[in-house]
Formats: sequence, structure tokens, C-alpha cells
Amino acid sequence: MSDKAEKSAKPKKGKGMMMKVLAGVGLLAAGGGGVFGMMQAGIIGGGHEAKEDNTPKLIRKGEEDPYAPKTEGKEGEGEGGADVEGEGGSEFRTAYYTFSDDFTSNLRNSDALVQLSLACSTRRDGRVLMWLKKHELAIRSEILTILADTPEEDVYTVPGKERLQKRLTAAINKVLAENEGFGGVDAVYFRSFIIQ
Repeated sequence: MSDKAEKSAKPKKGKGMMMKVLAGVGLLAAGGGGVFGMMQAGIIGGGHEAKEDNTPKLIRKGEEDPYAPKTEGKEGEGEGGADVEGEGGSEFRTAYYTFSDDFTSNLRNSDALVQLSLACSTRRDGRVLMWLKKHELAIRSEILTILADTPEEDVYTVPGKERLQKRLTAAINKVLAENEGFGGVDAVYFRSFIIQ
């Protein structure tokens, strides 16, 4: 055999080694992809369970509310309030919560006092009503802070009262979000409104 024939019959060492390295990298990538896919599917690795959406849900009229509070005594007096269903309007049920005591506060830069009785509404499930009752003390404190920061001219006009309602709604939702991770109050209503 000639020298040329021997050289062409032997594979070159550099190409063979490169093929082995590439094959090894390919196998590692395929294996790693398989492991990643199995971890995502929850087959291996455990501990990573999908988080359940635990926020209060909107309740359609006529639907059963699994979190509806049990009312005892006077309906609507700090116990979660009453559900209201009607023919028209929203497709969702509205539940009302009435705060058990009135709110009395001074007004900003004024000698005037305001005394209010408040209620609020939600279209969400009964957890929001339970949270309102559970955190009523913190909510009362936040409401009194909002009232003390209200200018006297706002309590005499309809637009001023509407702004106050929006501020009170935001304050209640802030307290609920801080304590429970979700607000859920749609609106605040004045049951009585006295200025002295």
C-alpha cells in the first residue's frame, strides 16, 4: 500500500474529536430540555404548584355565594348587610355593609364638625364583607383621617361630597388591600350627613 492510501484510510483526529464533543453537547441539551419540560409539567422537582387565584369573585344575580356571611340579629348592622337583586341594571348582585357606629370628625382648617353614618357596597363574594367586619377598626381610623383632611367647602356641595365618597372608597380599599391583598369595595354611601 502506498503512503497516500494509508493516509486517506485513517480518519483525521481533529474531526473525530469535534464530532464526539458536538454529539455530547447535543445529548446534554436534549436531556436538559427533557428535565426542564418534566419540571414544568410537575413530574419531577415538586414544590412548584400553580398559584390559585384567590381573589373575591363577582357574583351574578341568582348565583349562590359560597362565602356569604351568616347574619344574626339586625340585618345590615355591621354584619355584612343585605344582598340586593333587581330586574335591571348590573348582571351582578350587590351586597351592602353598614358600619356599626357613626363617624364624627373635625374638618381641615375649620371649627366645623361633621358626623356621618356610612355604608359601602360590593359586587364581589362575601369575603369582602367578612374583611370589612374583620378590619373595621383599621378602616374607621383611615376614614377619620380622610374626614379630618376634608376642607369645609367640600361638605356643602354635591361635587365635594362626591369627591369625599371616592376618597373614602379608595381609603377602605387601601386598608383591605394592605391586610387581605384585595380591596373589592365599589362605592361608599352616606346614610346620614350632619355638619355642625
